[in-house]
Amino acid sequence: MKKLLFLFQYLLRPRTVGALMPSSSFLAEKMIDDINFKTANTIIEYGPGTGVFTEKLLELKMPTTKIILVEKNYEFYNHLIRKFGDNHNVTIINDSAESILKYLEEFGIDNVDYVISGLPFTSLPLNVSKTILLNTKKILADQGRFVTFQYTQRKMKFINSYFKNINIKREYRNLPPAYVLSCNN
Repeated sequence: MKKLLFLFQYLLRPRTVGALMPSSSFLAEKMIDDINFKTANTIIEYGPGTGVFTEKLLELKMPTTKIILVEKNYEFYNHLIRKFGDNHNVTIINDSAESILKYLEEFGIDNVDYVISGLPFTSLPLNVSKTILLNTKKILADQGRFVTFQYTQRKMKFINSYFKNINIKREYRNLPPAYVLSCNN
């Protein structure tokens, strides 16, 4: 079911969905490698799609940790509501990650510990990518991390212009293989 939903949404909106299939559990493991779940107060996930990374986050988070999912695609948003809507301390937003500052202000959250991103920066318009990365940099706590994956190295230099420290790992057991970028200031 998840794979069909993902494929259908990709066919309708390839620039914003970014892949034919959901991410693998191997990629999900690499995406959450650098999260200290014992100390994380707030974790945001941009573009959770069908919730592959979300499942891992919810499995490992502390009961007091807030998880905020930001999904622009309405079909994916509805899927996330059905799947995760009843979870304690989980907020699901149907909007662009560009709007994160507005929501954090609304929730009274000054900064976040981790931002996990499934957004396809390679296919997003440049102005959208710039706004998202600039806002992400603003909301991260001093020791906060931004973790994203990309299928190519095309946007590495661009992402590096926002985050000076980037640790890059490669996950070959994903289709297609992906680079995981764990970034901080």
